[in-house]
Parts: sequence; structure tokens; C-alpha cells
Amino acid sequence: MYSKEEKLSLLSEMIQFAKADKKFKEQEYNFILVVALQLGITKEEIDLLIEEEVDKKNLQPESQRILQFHRLVLLMNVDQEASFSEIHKIKEMGLQMGLRPEAIDVVLETMHNYPNKVIPPNELISIFTRFYN
Repeated sequence: MYSKEEKLSLLSEMIQFAKADKKFKEQEYNFILVVALQLGITKEEIDLLIEEEVDKKNLQPESQRILQFHRLVLLMNVDQEASFSEIHKIKEMGLQMGLRPEAIDVVLETMHNYPNKVIPPNELISIFTRFYN
């Protein structure tokens, strides 16, 4: 599982992504809070991360990076208003994570085929598997 530093890094990354459009919406905050609670991070710790980001930790193995990318896609769509700049930013973040650009593009195209743009985890895994074989 994740260390405390990795958890805080993941959440800080999500917060920075949510703030990228200069509008940190309540739906985004609530989504991040749910993820934080699942990771054992308190609301108080999240509120501190909003004020001050932490050092980024690179995730290993790749399955953890794919899971984080999925969280970012869900966060991007939580308000149903994914902008061009958000899509560009999430592609950039996926590439920085070391994910295959082709898989990232397919995920961002495929998300439109599902209610609320929520790609089921098995479909996400299938997409990434296709590009790694």
C-alpha cells in the first residue's frame, strides 16, 4: 500500500489539478475528501494540503500510477465541466507519470461512452493492458 508521504502526495496532486482552472469547486473538494478518507487521511490534513502542497512522490508500481490517473479522470469529471485546459493538463500529468500516451488518449475518448464519464475499473485496466502487450 501507500506510505503516508505517498498518500499526501497523491492528494496534493489532486488538489493542484482541481485548482488548475482557478476554481476549486465544492464537488471537487468533496470528491478529494472521500478519496482521502479511504486512504486514512483526515479532513484537517486535506485542509492543510489545500494551503500548502507537499513534495511529489513518484508511485511504483505502474498499477498505482494508473489508479491515480483514474482518480484524476474522475475528479476532472465530477462537475461535468471538463475544459480543454483540464484535458491538456491531465494528459500532461499522465505522461509525467510514465503512462503510455496512446492509452491516455483512449481513456479520455472512452470516458464519453459511460454515464457521468466514469470508466469502470475493468475497462480502464483493459485499455492500459492493450498498450502494454
